[in-house]
Amino acid sequence: MSKKTAEAIKTIKPTPAENKLSLGWREWVALPDLDISRIKAKVDTGARTSCLHTFRTEPYTQDGERRVRFWVHPVQNDMHQVAECDARVLDERDVSDSGGHKELRLVIETTLLMGDQSWPVEMTLTNRDTMRFRMLIGRTAMAGRTTIYPEASYLAGEPVLRSEK
Repeated sequence: MSKKTAEAIKTIKPTPAENKLSLGWREWVALPDLDISRIKAKVDTGARTSCLHTFRTEPYTQDGERRVRFWVHPVQNDMHQVAECDARVLDERDVSDSGGHKELRLVIETTLLMGDQSWPVEMTLTNRDTMRFRMLIGRTAMAGRTTIYPEASYLAGEPVLRSEK
């Protein structure tokens, strides 16, 4: 394949398959329940569960419900922009990272917004300071809803928050 052909593949939006959301290997998403209007995410079919970068977590109990307060740097390499979030804890799970290291992580459920579509997803919380992306979208979050085009980027476009429609 010539370099010119490869560049054309990266810039031409493919035809949607079976009315599914077309995604590239990286996408802009929003997490409206967490007041995060824009965060760059890596689409990772090798990861079962999605995960979000947190640099600090504070689990607590309120009215018998397990919850967690956590802080996110939503923009890579910007330590000044901080989102303070709060969510109900669904579970704690042992998760293996790409290097095979196991870590016990808190799991929350939140709304994922991609383009103009949204749905609830499970998300683990972990420190991703050394990683290129603040968020991974795992295969269970995408199952049955998306078609992945690994040679493309940002096919879903900017997230469209309800107040912007």
